[in-house]
Amino acid sequence: MKKCMNVKFIVGLAAMLLACLPTWGQDNVIDEVVWVVGDEAILKSEVEEMRLDAVYNGRQFDGDPYCVIPEEIAVQKLFLHQAELDSIEVSEGEVVSQVDYMIGQYVSRIGSMEKMEEYWNKSATQIRETLRENAREGLTVQRMQQKLVGDIKITPAEVRRYFQNLPPDSVPYIPTQVEVQIITQKPRIPVEEVEDVKRRLRDFTDRINKGETSFSTLARMYSEDRASAKDGGEMPFYGRGQLDPAFANVAFNLQDPTKVSKVVESEYGFHIIQLIEKRGDRIKVRHILLRPHVPESALEAGMARLDSVADAIRNNKFTFEEAAAVISQDKDTRNNHGLLPNPMTNTSKFEMQELPPEIAKVVDKMQVGEISEAFTMIPEKTGKEECVIVKLKSRINGHKATITDDYQNLKNLVLEKRRAEVLDEWIREKQKHTYVRIKEGWNNCEFKYPGWIKD
Repeated sequence: MKKCMNVKFIVGLAAMLLACLPTWGQDNVIDEVVWVVGDEAILKSEVEEMRLDAVYNGRQFDGDPYCVIPEEIAVQKLFLHQAELDSIEVSEGEVVSQVDYMIGQYVSRIGSMEKMEEYWNKSATQIRETLRENAREGLTVQRMQQKLVGDIKITPAEVRRYFQNLPPDSVPYIPTQVEVQIITQKPRIPVEEVEDVKRRLRDFTDRINKGETSFSTLARMYSEDRASAKDGGEMPFYGRGQLDPAFANVAFNLQDPTKVSKVVESEYGFHIIQLIEKRGDRIKVRHILLRPHVPESALEAGMARLDSVADAIRNNKFTFEEAAAVISQDKDTRNNHGLLPNPMTNTSKFEMQELPPEIAKVVDKMQVGEISEAFTMIPEKTGKEECVIVKLKSRINGHKATITDDYQNLKNLVLEKRRAEVLDEWIREKQKHTYVRIKEGWNNCEFKYPGWIKD
């Protein structure tokens, strides 16, 4: 008990000292501690960064952001502290995958990596490092919450009772959902175009080896991986399983940071690679990516081939599923009858806004069972233009939920409600045994969990 009180005293003293840091200029405080939860401080800069992110994402706060945000951070710290006690960890691979997803979401919303860097006034590498810690903590909190609520079960009787007690104006609306099958053909690129790309990369290697220029300079100028080009081609630390296999085989065999790899082909294009650092089973490299230009004639030929395939399917010469298994070049759907997977839900069902925009635009006008004409799209993953045809496998139009047709959706609602109640109770109990100090001026709030301020 004495040790616990000493920690509280030291943390509280540190908070008071940091809050009184001297200023540079007149009113520009370097930073200040606004909350202390257990032995963790919440900085004003953290709150401001989350507020800026919320503004960017169009989030509307139910109350004062300077009350809501610190409380959300404080709740997260309660879960993180318990996760530490319970030895809950997340892998580096999970963190990197989450960061990649977050970067992708930001870029798709704001338009480009360059615009994202301008908005945050940080380089791509700095943004990644910030997101890395956010991702690690977020995943840890999720895992801790899952441990707390993972054993909750819901019976059919509970679902029926929940639905029967809902007021008519509270019955949930189920948005339109579709299932889509796809056949993909990558356009045939002329051999001379491929050879030209390889020649350019070999020329880059010669210039680097002769000391005429640096790898980083050429990456900034020419690499078509814009996410890393701004940082001289530098990529984050990755494990072998997180990289394209061909890329990984070459990268992990590099030993000398002064050497440049041979030209390597991956699903993204052609690369040359330079080692930066190895740490156990992870590696940090820089690379230059060039993609062969797809001539308009190749796109037209690819779409003509798929239009012929679509006509053959319509004439019952073979099925869409058979064609997908034999000729589709999309490895993620080829062995699943062409059925497009939804990575957000781990199902095959999509709400329209969850589909790639090129597909959503086509599917929106289709009838169930209809096969589209060929069109082109650029998958976010590879950035390489492809020719595709799609079939609308199923559509469930938006509707008010019914117990017969939407049992699983209603069960999920009841389950989430029960889980939220359990987590809410856990937070309130945890507050009772956690030291909390809130800086004057930051405590005049109507908190969701009043237990932060103890009598």
